[in-house]
Amino acid sequence: MPTPTPHIQAREGEIAKTVLMPGDPLRAKFIAENFLTDVKQYNSTRNMLGFTGKYNGKEISVQGSGMGIPSIGIYSYELFSFYGVENIIRIGSAGAYADELDLGDIVFASGACTDSNFMAQYDLPGTFAPIADFSLLRKGIETAEKLGISYKVGNVVSSDAFYHAREDCNDKWKSMGVLAVEMEAAGLYCNAAKLHKKALCLVTVSDHIYKGTALSAEEREKTFTDMMKIALEFYDN
Repeated sequence: MPTPTPHIQAREGEIAKTVLMPGDPLRAKFIAENFLTDVKQYNSTRNMLGFTGKYNGKEISVQGSGMGIPSIGIYSYELFSFYGVENIIRIGSAGAYADELDLGDIVFASGACTDSNFMAQYDLPGTFAPIADFSLLRKGIETAEKLGISYKVGNVVSSDAFYHAREDCNDKWKSMGVLAVEMEAAGLYCNAAKLHKKALCLVTVSDHIYKGTALSAEEREKTFTDMMKIALEFYDN
């Protein structure tokens, strides 16, 4: 497929090899305006904003993914397949399950369970386990420790349903040691695996399902900045 694609209006060469991918396109705009230099906006199709700039002299892009596996599935596939992107690092929010997690904690998703049917397209003779690229995971952990930012590593679940009709679904995932719930990582990991690329998801706990707590807008801005710093500092160019 030639560029631009149906969803990204960038021309060839306008997107860096590494893309940071928040769900919210306005968070992509925030990162570009507050952390990057020499910024050029390359996408506004469907208001899914994308920017390329420099961080410490190295080129990096930041692109919104939208909400859910179908949306990140489209954008990550086009970035990997048609724009030469090698690494996508999802930076988003999650609802915590684990008792040891608190608001503002950062979770590296080493694996991503899912209730999505996204993997049916591969017609596999079993169940595929979507996992992070280990080199990116290790580098992310090392960066968090260098910056003095606390974190947890483990399984998350990427759910298709934000409002789930099954009342015990959270209890079931928690009973299997799943740390938190979000909506995109499994789809991103599947695309990366199929296309032989690298992906990592790190999320900030914005609310706790069992403790009934949630970050305010001001608290989200501060703690999400920690997550952004980790992703910017360790990316592989």
